[in-house]
Amino acid sequence: MITATQAFQVTWEKLPDDYILPDDPVDNIYQPALAASLTESLDLSGKLATNCLTPTNYGICATLNGKFVVKAPDWAYIPQINVNRQEVFRSYTPQLQGDIPVIVMEFISDPDGTEYSSKPTYPPGKWFFYESILKVPNYIIFEPDSGELEVYRLDNTSEKYKIQTPNENQRYWIGEMNLYLGVCEGTRENITAKWLRWWDEQGNLLLWSSELVEQKQQELEQKQQELEAEKQRAEKLAAQLRTLGIKPEN
Repeated sequence: MITATQAFQVTWEKLPDDYILPDDPVDNIYQPALAASLTESLDLSGKLATNCLTPTNYGICATLNGKFVVKAPDWAYIPQINVNRQEVFRSYTPQLQGDIPVIVMEFISDPDGTEYSSKPTYPPGKWFFYESILKVPNYIIFEPDSGELEVYRLDNTSEKYKIQTPNENQRYWIGEMNLYLGVCEGTRENITAKWLRWWDEQGNLLLWSSELVEQKQQELEQKQQELEAEKQRAEKLAAQLRTLGIKPEN
């Protein structure tokens, strides 16, 4: 399948099995936890489709003017793949193996600015690849230390990314997922930090497993308190009846 993009010829081809993928380590211990939290809350809330893909530091590919290009966003959401998962074990080629990602995320850890690179020559920059080659509708750049979140959306007219403005709750609507995205401070895996979080259309936070466990524990404790209060009321009533010469058991 061939797509014309400006002066470039983009083709969608599977990487050869012997293609050497980049083997760069992630930048810090927080990034894998952040990526995992985004997927976990979607899964627990039943918002992961059966054939979706939520890759982390995983090669998404295209062929530009006959040369393979592989970029590995820190997190992405691909609504549906149309091949066996074994076929996308090492890398994923949109159009050939399934949908274009509807969102890609980069977590800034170094001041090198590669997340903003629009270099069109080979190898192209990340921004150019997501915007002009893949045409991903939503591009997220997140700075974990400061909690700064930049949300860019592909404009249908200009086919360029435009920065978005959050709503009154400082959240951004991601229409393809029917969810809001925002930042919330919290603790997960013994890491207290600013986290990217999802909210549904009604504004309900999609919870992590640890939060669900805590919620269930609170509900259980509340139920126990209600039962204890009911027991005390019954004992008080029984005592009052006895003072009137009435046996409660009768």
